[in-house]
Amino acid sequence: MDQVSGHEIVVAADTCVVLGDTLLGKPADEQQAFRMLQSLSGTTHEVITGVALMHQQRLHSFSEHTRVTFRSLADELIRYYVRMFRPLDKAGAYGIQEFIGYVGVVSVQGCYYNVMGLPVARLLAELETFGMDWRQQFC
Repeated sequence: MDQVSGHEIVVAADTCVVLGDTLLGKPADEQQAFRMLQSLSGTTHEVITGVALMHQQRLHSFSEHTRVTFRSLADELIRYYVRMFRPLDKAGAYGIQEFIGYVGVVSVQGCYYNVMGLPVARLLAELETFGMDWRQQFC
């Protein structure tokens, strides 16, 4: 943190998928990605992103929760997605903004951007409560 100047803020975030009592992180390989997507098929799961903000040695953190429902997915569809999109870098083995989101997601309750990995609207609100005026950068 010695390289961060006094006016800068550090934002760190990580996302996980929770299905029942099971935590789904990033799959280790294509077989695990396939199994994760099979387990999500036809179910509702929760996507949780934890965010930490640091500014001048002050730390503030929060989490955002979004419920996502998938329709039942055929194994061939899952195999195609895993082979073509290689979602090994994504929690739960999927990117909602990719093919599987277009054809598989039937409902999102909460922040869509949270499912992508960063709850932008919440982040901006939290920056305000943290004392940062982000509007100076955009307005």
